[in-house]
Amino acid sequence: MKDQKTMAYLNMYAVLGTLENLCELDPKCKEILSGIKKPVSLCFDVKDGPAATIKFTSKGCRMEDGVKPCDIKIPVSSCEKFNQIIDGTVTPVPSKGFSKIGFLLKTFTALTDRLSEVMQPSEEAMKDREFFELNVKCTFYTIAVALAQIGNQDEIGKHSASYMVDGDILFGIKDGPTATLRVKDHHLVTIKQAPEKPRAIMKFSDIDLAYALFTGTANALECVCNGSIEIHGMASMIDNMNRLLDRVALYLG
Repeated sequence: MKDQKTMAYLNMYAVLGTLENLCELDPKCKEILSGIKKPVSLCFDVKDGPAATIKFTSKGCRMEDGVKPCDIKIPVSSCEKFNQIIDGTVTPVPSKGFSKIGFLLKTFTALTDRLSEVMQPSEEAMKDREFFELNVKCTFYTIAVALAQIGNQDEIGKHSASYMVDGDILFGIKDGPTATLRVKDHHLVTIKQAPEKPRAIMKFSDIDLAYALFTGTANALECVCNGSIEIHGMASMIDNMNRLLDRVALYLG
């Protein structure tokens, strides 16, 4: 079963957090952002759940954990309500920033609509190679961040994290995006760049293989055996990261 609080953390950091990468990679998002004349910061503050502040400029966006000084603040009464906002079944209501409501209704909505278009693509859209690669890269970043949130919030995920020793796991795609899953005292943090000294490595041979694994059309064990999934280092870290990946698939699949 999906836990609503865990889902809220995934929606905040893994889903909305992927806007950082989408705005960096996607020409359409860059065009949307080009209309921003002054930086705008938007904060979601979920009761008994996650809180994050996203700063938008004409060059991109960055998410920072917690409630920070912001232009627009949206308090959310529960994790369940926040999940409904992300699903599009509930309209967010700001407590601060009514003068910036145009940004919320136009720019932010346009960016999240584009995120949905990329992350939930049509079969026709995926025939375009450039769009295909954009989808896989953004999916990778979403999964990479979701691993940490599952390990920290989901009860089964926390059990797996309890067996993980301190250190960095390199998670990546050859000639593509790479991330660090950092373990410290069984708490996990995702960093969207490669670690300097990983204790373990899981790397996919190319973007096409990553897509097949993300969509469940490739057999992971066969890929390990034929070397298309590169695995090195601390076996227990990889084993428990695989268990977290299974939980990610349950929540985001």
